[in-house]
Amino acid sequence: MLAPGFRTRRSSSFIRFGALAALVLFAFWSFSNRSPAPSLLPIQKSQPAAADGAGSFPAKAAEQPGAHPIDKLINDGGKRYKDILSRESHTLEEAAQAYRKRRGRHPPPGFDKWWDFAKQNNAIVVEEFWDQVYHDIDPFWGVPQPIIRKEAYSFEMSIHIRNGKANSTSDWFWTLIWLDMIRSIEHMVPDLDMPLNAMDEPRLVVPWEDIDGYMTKGAASRSLWPAKEVVSEFQKLPTAGRHDRDVRIPFKRWEKTNSPARQAPLKESFNHPPEIDISNAEKHSFAGYVSNFTLSSEICHQPDLQGLNGLLINPISVSSTKVLFPMFGGSKLAINNEILLPPPIYWKGEDRFTGGEDDVEWQNKGNTVVWRGVATGGKNKPENWRGFHRHRFVSMLNQTKVSAVEHGKEKPENFVLPSEQYNLHAQADGRLGEWVGEWSEVGFVDLMCSPSEEDGRCWYTDHYFAKVDGMDMHEQFDYKYVPDIDGNSFSGRYLGFLNSTSLPIKATLFREWHDSRLVPWVHFVPMDNRFQDFYGIMEYFRGYGETSGHDKAAQRIALEGKEWANKVLRKEDMQIYVLRLLLEYGRVIADDRDKMGWVDDALKDPSIEKTWSKLKI
Repeated sequence: MLAPGFRTRRSSSFIRFGALAALVLFAFWSFSNRSPAPSLLPIQKSQPAAADGAGSFPAKAAEQPGAHPIDKLINDGGKRYKDILSRESHTLEEAAQAYRKRRGRHPPPGFDKWWDFAKQNNAIVVEEFWDQVYHDIDPFWGVPQPIIRKEAYSFEMSIHIRNGKANSTSDWFWTLIWLDMIRSIEHMVPDLDMPLNAMDEPRLVVPWEDIDGYMTKGAASRSLWPAKEVVSEFQKLPTAGRHDRDVRIPFKRWEKTNSPARQAPLKESFNHPPEIDISNAEKHSFAGYVSNFTLSSEICHQPDLQGLNGLLINPISVSSTKVLFPMFGGSKLAINNEILLPPPIYWKGEDRFTGGEDDVEWQNKGNTVVWRGVATGGKNKPENWRGFHRHRFVSMLNQTKVSAVEHGKEKPENFVLPSEQYNLHAQADGRLGEWVGEWSEVGFVDLMCSPSEEDGRCWYTDHYFAKVDGMDMHEQFDYKYVPDIDGNSFSGRYLGFLNSTSLPIKATLFREWHDSRLVPWVHFVPMDNRFQDFYGIMEYFRGYGETSGHDKAAQRIALEGKEWANKVLRKEDMQIYVLRLLLEYGRVIADDRDKMGWVDDALKDPSIEKTWSKLKI
């Protein structure tokens, strides 16, 4: 059955708009038996999730008197980074064995060509750099191959590769950019069809129970076949048949059955200050700061996010399906099932998202936070804008608003003040708003009213936000701190920020192709999606009054992030990532996929095969 909700190649147009409220309502309608979260709860002392890849540790404020929680997070990040580098593969044979150990299968056919291509481009090869590939591809090991091939070919907006040549019948600008990227490696790619998501927002929301079933089936097929029985050539694909079916199905049940998000009541009204439950951040935090960045972007344990992000409240455009099929896209939520590619914005390198390659030295930058953006994130309206994430961030960096709330002159419209756990000196002195005003250069350049108004104004938010002048990216890099906040989907600025000598402070719900290559607190500073921790982050790095900051630590993270991005986030790294991805995709759609692989190392040296029994699968 063709995935409902999408048009086939025979369809005349691409579905781009849908009933957003219905999607979110259905999603959270399946959750039940939990009372609404309070507006503000004190952080409870618990065992939070460990820093990405690090060991667990208790949620205490500091290990030594005078130490700051961020000191530990930076130290743990450094250990994690060194551990990653220690696992670099230096030979084809090492890479193949690392693959077998981590994946439980033989590398795909063409692995030797992939390795040669990586080495020719001076790539750093650590097997976990490609974890996202397997997160995306693994469910398809539980789907029959003919079904994958039929649905992939039938989709309207696709790239088709036959005999080492890539083509597309679509002239959509994202398709053309992706096609340019694929053509740079087409001679090494097997026959396949790649359906593309042309929307900002992700589209595949397969129920958790279905994905769990596919993963179970796929895991059962893992095996290291004897080298002489392995099929080492890809399958050639004929022109596939076509199949028409077009049904719109709202997503639901995309969380585990026992998750807090699944059990939470459906939020139906957003015409009031949002309910922010900071205790939901404990699982991915240490003393209030993000310790597990991957977990911080998951929704399962954070039911309050249904009212704290524009995409979950009222996205701009949605056309979704709950049927798993191979759709490729540039970003997705943790609950989505797209296969990730480097986004077109990154491959093209648009001027509006770059400019930090040759920016000013750290000591010559303004000791200030700068952010400019449009009030996107979804379709904001008079009755829902208070829950939108960009609106919340801008409000929290507005001196007047923060001061008024701090001194009880106003009730907050869309944020809460930081809890006592952060021990902010400025807050203790009653100067939080005044202090924010010393370093905040933040504002909207367009309020994105619905319906739209002239000059970027908006009658229902003009009272809360003043429109400010725009600022090119290269100008923003004259400042030290560059927060990165999601828009309608992922932020296209992130790669530009990483390539600059300014410090990226990142909050996101979206997954991208490069996530397993970046180490929080080493290459960037992670931030919770409620932004409660932002004030503490700034006090740590910038300081307050007579309390000195950690300017050198900020500079070190900024420069190490830039240096690392220049090693693992280049265009060449995008090509290498996509080639590995398409080799895996080409195998999972093949009839002989279970026995397909690259085993030339074992055929040349039979002793290698004897080591396979020691690998845990």
